[in-house]
Amino acid sequence: MKSKALWSILAAGICFALTAQAAQAAGDEVEGKKKFFTCGGCHAIEGYANAYPNYHVPRIGGQQQAAVLAALKSYKTGDRIHGDQPLNNSMQGNASGWTDRDLEDIAAYVSKRTLSTEANAISGHPDKAKEKSALCAGCHGVDGNVLDKDGKALNQDALRLAGQYEDYLIKALKDYKKGVVRKNPIMVGIAGSLSDEDIKDISAYFASQKGLTTISE
Repeated sequence: MKSKALWSILAAGICFALTAQAAQAAGDEVEGKKKFFTCGGCHAIEGYANAYPNYHVPRIGGQQQAAVLAALKSYKTGDRIHGDQPLNNSMQGNASGWTDRDLEDIAAYVSKRTLSTEANAISGHPDKAKEKSALCAGCHGVDGNVLDKDGKALNQDALRLAGQYEDYLIKALKDYKKGVVRKNPIMVGIAGSLSDEDIKDISAYFASQKGLTTISE
């Protein structure tokens, strides 16, 4: 009981801190669809994966608008890099050519995609992640869809994790644990407390939920 209470307190505090860093999202969905063509070569192909290191390009259809915008702005400024080598950063290369309005439009388009109604394929053990995943629930929701127990939105800024590729979630958490490619201090602290087995189980849990989808139009 004490352990569960501690997880709940930590989750609430983390969510408050992340929300305080919120990005204000606005944008035109119609214009965003036109501009998304530069993203479609990777993000509009179901099952598409990087050659090295090998992991799936993330599903972003139905992702939270403010979260997408915050990520794109981080790529544009160089605060976040794609890949392990700063000079091989395709996302920064793309984002740097867009205006802030372009980023807002793309984020608006991405966020309006219909969520998947099918469970994602997994290889891990989601049943083992119940207690550890509680640390994520305060911001990302119990099932990773950023909803509370009554189905109401927790906040507009946290990433939707439900339905994301399992190997992408593993890669993201390991990158946070290293603190080089992904540097958010809160997530670095959380990931640093997780073992490799924890990371695999938590990733399997959120990947097994219904949520994000590949943008196919």
